[in-house]
Amino acid sequence: MKTNKLFFAAVCCLLSANLSAEEELIRFGDFESWITRTIEESAIIGGKKQTIYEIGPKGTFDGARAYTNQGGSPWGSSNAYAKVSGIVKTNSSVFPDKHAGGQCAKLCTQILKCKALGIVNITVLAPGSIFLGSLQEPVTSASNPMAKMNTGIPFTKKPKAVKFDYKYFTTGGERIRESGFGKRQTLGGKDMGKCILLLQKRWEDADGKIHALRVGTMLQYFTQNTPDWKEAQSFSIHYGDITREGFYKEGMGLMKGEKAYHARNSKGKNVPIQEDGWAGPNESPTHMILIFDSSYGEAFTGTIGNTLWVDNVKLVY
Repeated sequence: MKTNKLFFAAVCCLLSANLSAEEELIRFGDFESWITRTIEESAIIGGKKQTIYEIGPKGTFDGARAYTNQGGSPWGSSNAYAKVSGIVKTNSSVFPDKHAGGQCAKLCTQILKCKALGIVNITVLAPGSIFLGSLQEPVTSASNPMAKMNTGIPFTKKPKAVKFDYKYFTTGGERIRESGFGKRQTLGGKDMGKCILLLQKRWEDADGKIHALRVGTMLQYFTQNTPDWKEAQSFSIHYGDITREGFYKEGMGLMKGEKAYHARNSKGKNVPIQEDGWAGPNESPTHMILIFDSSYGEAFTGTIGNTLWVDNVKLVY
């Protein structure tokens, strides 16, 4: 009997090891540690000290200086130090929050204003976003924010799914576009939170342009209020050309032209990643893009107050 118990215990240990080996927590994807940045904004807009947060090893990165990912963290965010027309301003739309006795990431869609008489007068809608990659600082204008993102990280595996805990809140209010240029626009449709994961096989041509084939795709929208957390939700990654599949939906297509994400080339310049086609079923990726947004769609678009909470981001094999 004792032998049987020992054997059963050994089998349970092996099964536990195998199960844990099938899941890989993305580094700092448990959001238990954050970097705190204290930045003093320009006197002409109030001169207040603002606190913004970055995902990485617990510590500080103070002052009006360009942030670079710390401690091997692969995460960037929409939080930013901006310097527009010489005026120092911050954007804070991602925060640490509480979850299950620890911390999570809270992404908020909100209005950001920068007004200084005779110099600058900008009001923009700023959704909260976290992504694998980095943000180019200081941000010097409100135009084309995607061009300021170095999107994606080197990655060569082929996971079955991405898994995470989430909670979503939507006010149900109107969906707007406020870009800082012209009047606020009211848009049709309903705002949603979003998670997208793309696996790409990238290469760079002689002119420094980045090309890619799409290897894997996952797109999930969040449309309903979830007062309680949805724990350990798994979303399948689909490989190859999925345009004829029943689950294919708008937003899963190849990213080209104005829709293209950007990445830093070998010359140190952020350029569009032009997806030239779909990879074959046996192709392996070179990079992974993973983005969470409190509002979907184009930049400066969403519903004020919509909020997405995310925790424990893992890859499933």
